[in-house]
Amino acid sequence: MFRYLIIDDEPIAHRIIENYCENLPYLEKKGNCYNAFEALQFLNEDTVDLLFLDINMPKLSGFDFLKTLPNSPKIIVTTAYKEFALEGYELNVSDYLLKPFSFDRFLKAINKTFDSAQNKKSSVALPPNETEPNINSFFLRGDKKHYQIHFEDLLFIEAYGHYTKVYVKNEMIVSPQKISDLEQLLPKFDFIRTHKSFIVAKNKIKQIEGNRILIGGYKVPIGQTYKENIIMLF
Repeated sequence: MFRYLIIDDEPIAHRIIENYCENLPYLEKKGNCYNAFEALQFLNEDTVDLLFLDINMPKLSGFDFLKTLPNSPKIIVTTAYKEFALEGYELNVSDYLLKPFSFDRFLKAINKTFDSAQNKKSSVALPPNETEPNINSFFLRGDKKHYQIHFEDLLFIEAYGHYTKVYVKNEMIVSPQKISDLEQLLPKFDFIRTHKSFIVAKNKIKQIEGNRILIGGYKVPIGQTYKENIIMLF
C-alpha cells in the first residue's frame, strides 16, 4: 500500500485526485493540506510515500516548500502552470501533471512513479513490517467503466483506429486509450511490441510461424521493423 497526501489550495483539486485514487486499490489517502505550512506540520508528525503537490499556493510555493524537505517522498506535481516544468524536474519530481488532467494521464503518472520506486529501490517510507506493493495490474477505461487488468491475464493489445482492443482470458475490451499509453503501463520484460499495432505477452506465445505469432486461437502479425524484437526471444 502506498500512502499519499494532497497539498493544494483548491478544494476541487482534492476531490478530483481523490476520485481518481479511489480506482487504484493500492493507494491510501493519509490527509489533505491546503497550504505548505499545513503540509509541513503534517509531515513533522507523520510520513507518506507520495505527495500530490500544487505549485501556486499562498505564502509559500510548492517548490519552495519542496526545497525545505530533507528527505522528500515521491512527488507528483499538479499545476495549471506549464512554465515551471523544467524547475520541477530539476527537483527530481516523478511527474508533472498539467491541470486539467485526465484519468489516463493521471494513471500514467502513478505507474511511472511506482515503477521508478521499485526499479531504483528508492527509500520510500513504508509502514513497519510492510513490503513494497507488487504492482501486477492496471486500470483500463472502456464502455464508461474502468476494468482492472491483471498482467497475468493479458494476451495481447491491438490498435484499432482511435481505440485499442485489449484481449484478456475469455474477454476483449475496447478502450479509447492509445496503444502507446498502454505500452507505458506494461512491464517491459514481460511484453513485446511485434507490430506498430500489436503488443503481446511473451509468456502467452504458443508458436512463431513466419511472420505470425500464435496466441491461443489468435494470429498476431510480425511487422518488418519489429522482427529484431522477435529474434531477441531466441
